[in-house]
Amino acid sequence: MMNRRTFLKDISGGVVLTSMLPMLASAIKAPLRFGVITDIHYGEMEPRINRYYQQSLQKVKDAVNLFNESDLDFVIELGDLKDTNGDVSDTLRFLDDIEGVLQTFNGPIYHALGNHDMDCLSKEEFLSHTTNAGKTKGRSYYSFVKKGVRFIVLDANFNEQREPYCRGNFSWKKAFVPQWELDWLNEELRRDKKPVIVFNHQMIDHFSGVSKSLCVGNAAEVIDLLERSGRVMAVIQGHHHTGNYSQLHGIHYWTMKAVIESDYPTHNSYAIVEIDRQGNISIRGFKDCESRELEKS
Repeated sequence: MMNRRTFLKDISGGVVLTSMLPMLASAIKAPLRFGVITDIHYGEMEPRINRYYQQSLQKVKDAVNLFNESDLDFVIELGDLKDTNGDVSDTLRFLDDIEGVLQTFNGPIYHALGNHDMDCLSKEEFLSHTTNAGKTKGRSYYSFVKKGVRFIVLDANFNEQREPYCRGNFSWKKAFVPQWELDWLNEELRRDKKPVIVFNHQMIDHFSGVSKSLCVGNAAEVIDLLERSGRVMAVIQGHHHTGNYSQLHGIHYWTMKAVIESDYPTHNSYAIVEIDRQGNISIRGFKDCESRELEKS
């Protein structure tokens, strides 16, 4: 793994993660800009435990309106797109409604799967009611390239036996990346010399002091592959609704705050990420997705 010295600073109201990767950064055709949103949990249910399910529709409309004004290369949704009242036909309608709002973005849309996406559906049902751009359609884990950066989307929605989550037959506290996906990840990381950003729903930074129930059960195996590649700049994830940040061995792990928490219009959460030619990653948060100055590492 290459020796990487990193530092962080706050600029223009956003979080800036700066990674000194001259060999990798030279491949970036900057500026590269994309929108991020996570844990929307849309459904036609009454609020409970500070979750305002129906309001998520308008929250996402606001986010997409901003994204459409911002000259972005793509938008990614990081899982738990919808919720459920326990009825499959209703849940599919919730999914179609919120996906319809996301698809009003005037560019490519990508999804990562979250545990709630299979709360009463199968993965196949969820994937058949959502659309990813390009050749990623119908896949739960995949990669794509934009402006010299490889983006890798993982699926950790497998139980301890490495069986896929399906119709709520799982524990949200137990998420794993199966061996065949780890093998695929290793191949993707060795595929070329492009810098990499990884997306996942559940948290990978199990070392960061958060509850292990929020993290991928075999996260250490994932991290080992990421670190050995020497190409990963950041991991961007959801699942932990209050958000989080950590850094280890030159890789930044940023957990985005959830859309679902608290009522509209005061509360919402979405972000625009920009990568410049030097490989600096600027995260500009809106509403509850706050800015903060991060310590130099």
